[in-house]
Amino acid sequence: MRILVTGANGLLGTELCRQLLEMELTTDITAVDNYYTSKPSNHTQFNRRNRYHFVEHDVTVPKVWDIEFDQIYHLACPASPVHYQKDQNYTLKTNISGMQHMLDLAELTGAKIVQASTSEIYGDPTVHPQPETYWGNVNTLGPRACYDEGKRVCETMCTISSVETSIARIFNTYGPYMAVDDGRAISNFIAQALKNKPITVHGDGLQTRSFCYVSDTVRALIELMNTTTAGPVNIGNPDEVTLLDLANEIVELCNSSSKIVHTDSAVDDPQRRCPDISLARELLDWEPTVDRTTGLKYTIQYMRDHI
Repeated sequence: MRILVTGANGLLGTELCRQLLEMELTTDITAVDNYYTSKPSNHTQFNRRNRYHFVEHDVTVPKVWDIEFDQIYHLACPASPVHYQKDQNYTLKTNISGMQHMLDLAELTGAKIVQASTSEIYGDPTVHPQPETYWGNVNTLGPRACYDEGKRVCETMCTISSVETSIARIFNTYGPYMAVDDGRAISNFIAQALKNKPITVHGDGLQTRSFCYVSDTVRALIELMNTTTAGPVNIGNPDEVTLLDLANEIVELCNSSSKIVHTDSAVDDPQRRCPDISLARELLDWEPTVDRTTGLKYTIQYMRDHI
């Protein structure tokens, strides 16, 4: 099985490569990343594996490949507001141009694509929890639109393509190898707590999220790849928590002296976010197995070693 993974050096990509290399059917992995949001050290653990080949490349740039791939996991795109708002044009281009280049490659080689979409498809939802049938409540002109709309266009591109695709709508994922400066709640809170600095919570902190440990998310992506399900399929953990409760939990787990401070609410910040994973349970026989406390302990240890 010859597999291409784009965005292979990020949080999801690193764990995906690890799990794929443990599978007997995997004969060759070509891992692609341009280090836009990640460090080269993420993939050094695989460099001596003769089935792993890293290529530094930007998916917005066309490339001629001399390999006929069987599967393509298309993960490449900055995923946190801090990173995707840094250059909104580039984020949009990464989504649309990157998707088109992968569809073109799949058409040439006969590969199947799993497209990493996002819960941001749902925007600030008015339906809770969010099923795949919900069309979303997205501000198309707001600061998050470059990412939200980019991913929505990618879903359309997959849907109208003749290539075999599966769409994964991924909810908040965390774990080792996430960037310390990721800018999202868990990485921010842990970094602040480990330094005994104030924990900054946007707004009143009563907005909710559901956090899925990275190994669980990746298991679902692999299951989705190996089905005929086109999707979209929600992949996430329905264990919903307020950001205020999450911050307090992280302070306690870090044995930190940090105090919680409230800052202005972020623009278009979703007030509730939780997946309905009925389809994933039915079609993939999948659900999360790592509870939040256990996952946070693993993540805290990783970040403690890298701050």
